[in-house]
Amino acid sequence: MDMWHLLFGRPLKASESESEEIGTSEGLAALSLDALTSVAYGPEAIALVLITVGAAGIHYLLPISLAIIGLLAILVLSYSQVIDAYPQGGGAYAVSKDNLGVGASKLAAAALIVDYILTVSISIAAGIGALVSTFPSLLPWTLPMCLGLLAIVTFLNLRGVGESARAFLFPTMVFVVGLLCVLAWGFIDPASTHALHAVPAAAPHVSWFFLLTAFAAGCTALTGVEAIANGVPLFREPRQVRAKRTEWLLGTLLGAMLLGIALLTVRFGTLPGGSTTLLSKVMVGAVGRSWAFFVVSLAITVVLGLAANTSFGGLPVLASLLARDRYLPRSFAIRGDRLVFERGIWVLAIASAVLLVAVNGNTQALIPMFAIGVFTGFTLSQFGMVVHWRKTKPSGWKLRATLNLAGTFATGLATMLFVITKFVEGAWVVVLAVPAIIFLFGRIHRYYDRAGRRLHVGDLPGSVSPLPKPIVIVPVSPELTELTRRALNRALSISDEVMAVVVILESPNEDDNQVRKNLEAQWEIWNPPVRLVVLKSQFQSVVRPLLRFINSVDRHSNQRIFVLVPEVVPDSVGSMLLHNRLGTAIANALKKRTDVVIGMVPMHLPEPSDGRSKRTDAPPS
Repeated sequence: MDMWHLLFGRPLKASESESEEIGTSEGLAALSLDALTSVAYGPEAIALVLITVGAAGIHYLLPISLAIIGLLAILVLSYSQVIDAYPQGGGAYAVSKDNLGVGASKLAAAALIVDYILTVSISIAAGIGALVSTFPSLLPWTLPMCLGLLAIVTFLNLRGVGESARAFLFPTMVFVVGLLCVLAWGFIDPASTHALHAVPAAAPHVSWFFLLTAFAAGCTALTGVEAIANGVPLFREPRQVRAKRTEWLLGTLLGAMLLGIALLTVRFGTLPGGSTTLLSKVMVGAVGRSWAFFVVSLAITVVLGLAANTSFGGLPVLASLLARDRYLPRSFAIRGDRLVFERGIWVLAIASAVLLVAVNGNTQALIPMFAIGVFTGFTLSQFGMVVHWRKTKPSGWKLRATLNLAGTFATGLATMLFVITKFVEGAWVVVLAVPAIIFLFGRIHRYYDRAGRRLHVGDLPGSVSPLPKPIVIVPVSPELTELTRRALNRALSISDEVMAVVVILESPNEDDNQVRKNLEAQWEIWNPPVRLVVLKSQFQSVVRPLLRFINSVDRHSNQRIFVLVPEVVPDSVGSMLLHNRLGTAIANALKKRTDVVIGMVPMHLPEPSDGRSKRTDAPPS
């Protein structure tokens, strides 16, 4: 077993794919952590806006949180319907493609790609940030720890989605159950009713734009809701049932936590600010600095970092759909040995690493870019479902369309507010990145269109008839070797008309001229049934005289030219430096010629010990 399989596990058969598929609880760990952990910063984002008008502004936290929970319910309902309508995955991209056209689908895909990369970077930076806030001495190691955590998450996903989901299941359960128990204790324990701050009873009068800004800030708590609909193919059969069950469970848990945090924040008069998060202050108010507080705090730190796994479940599936539609390279649609879309995982990991390095692992530098991409996808998905209901008109379609239209308005408004209020802080990066990705989609798609027309993809090929045997030209070295023999044997298996061509550098030095005489003498003694052609050159280039000879043969013959290049294949990368790789240079010079067929005759050094070298003289397949 090689090192790769030792690290990532043995290759899986297609029949074993079920072992890597996930159920409801595993889906919660694999695809929902981004949304669930948003309670650590979503309510605080609202509170930070509200207290700009004074401590009494915190009274608006509950109604705004209820509005966000209402939008969450609409999104959960909508994505449950998306799961049924588009079980192949893709979420907003699939909905937009089917109902809104190519332009909208590319916008949805580009926005989601940006969001997935940002989700990985922010989740990891936030998790490490929480750890550093607990242990300040680790501050200089912030970026290395971010990259280390990213490497761990990437490693687990390369081993398989099921493996990463099972690895993250325990900390996810500790976080969810622990936080819900802490919040519940905050309501029922008489000792937790004291206010931490004195907050004025009356809420100040504020403008609608101010409330909408706070609402938009709090909508960051909804990022990740779409990941389950994007990753339906990852679930075990019945996929749609399990995916919808996970979506509803996510909505219920997230709604309950958001409501509990909002109620206790107002009840305790908790205000954001300082080095302690709003959620930590609420937990202290509920259970004090007890063991429960430290256990849940540790779980929050862990799952914040692991929330990056949501993107690793969603983006590779989305990229595979884009590849099938010819907007990304076809390799993104190919599953690896562990039945995962390896190319999508690697690209996501590398892009996230670059972003983390660019901001030095600083969460605050990433937050202004966050949520724009996912809310663009929300808006397109909601509006696409409105069109879907108008086209299909199932029972109760008007109510469904009305709910989706309300969701379109709310998420579209939030998207515009994100762009307006966060543009100069960093949102401009997303505004530029999304069109750049759409442009890339267009370039890739046009290339595949041109290639398809040239290859006549979709057309029945013409009749197949044998062609005349070609003239085979074999470039050889001035020294006769075993490689020469193998190359000529292979050439004679292809055609009876074979020419061995050698380039001799002319020089006033008699030793150089003696090389040609020795070769001709040895050739005469060896006497293979192949004509030797000696090309003389006054220049140091071997490739140019050979190309001129090939052109000359091509002009004076109606037969096709087959150039068979002998090549030594060293046994290590270091050994490659000890060979001139002339065969590769000849092949590279000829590869753009459509009138010349190129073949290679490799000879491995050292020879394999299992007898495979005995097949080197066989005709090419």
